[in-house]
Amino acid sequence: MRAMEAALALADRLDLAAVLDMHRALLGDDAVHGRGAGRLREQLVWVGRSASSPVGAGFVAPEAEDVPAAMEDLLDFVARTDLPPLLHAALAHAQFETIHPFTDGNGRTGRALVHAMLRGSGLLRTVTAPVSAGLLRDVTGYTAALAAFREGDARPVVEAFTGAARYAATTGGVLVRDLRAELARSREALRGLRRQATGHRLLPLLVGQPVIDAAYVRGALGVADPTAHRAITQLVEAGVLVERTGARRNRVWQHPGILAVLDDYADALRREG
Repeated sequence: MRAMEAALALADRLDLAAVLDMHRALLGDDAVHGRGAGRLREQLVWVGRSASSPVGAGFVAPEAEDVPAAMEDLLDFVARTDLPPLLHAALAHAQFETIHPFTDGNGRTGRALVHAMLRGSGLLRTVTAPVSAGLLRDVTGYTAALAAFREGDARPVVEAFTGAARYAATTGGVLVRDLRAELARSREALRGLRRQATGHRLLPLLVGQPVIDAAYVRGALGVADPTAHRAITQLVEAGVLVERTGARRNRVWQHPGILAVLDDYADALRREG
């Protein structure tokens, strides 16, 4: 989510700094790969059987010294405005994954780039269609499409993206409908709460962050700690939030209905994949 939020925020300026920001948002807190977050790789990387040698690897990325120039060329392509948005994003994503500019997080950053391009093109304006989910529904086919692209055949990756877009348009609409229904049920549960109560401001944020703590509420709403806890208590008393740790400190609350909708969506992906 952090990488996606960064991608959408930077959709109007997709330069190298923006891509590095996406990667930093994704891996900045990673205990293993955090040191490389937001930095182009300085070593050879490959996808294959062994972590110690590229021998027998399914794909060996370009040498590290070639990455900056390759990214500059790619981002010149990303800046074009004369291509259909979905075709444009498909080709840019495939080339990004071929360059493999980072030691880790290339797939997630590359998919975030797709959403940024679709937003920047104006194809998506108010929502983020789950195109990534459509791609990952068939991981084997997606991987094969990238392999074909590297051999000079772009058709499979374009077909993978068009299929993913159709899937996103259909299932994304259902997902939005189900999330709206959960919000409507929660608002009904809060009917007895005065309109100015902070709990009303917190409720819509739970769609994007269904598991929260007091620190999140303080930062998201810009309120003091007592106000943050009061908002949480209002939603707990209405049955909207449930505390899951059972602890006295460092407590965490969640919205079970929203999580259930998201889990059902993920289960559908696994069933169809």
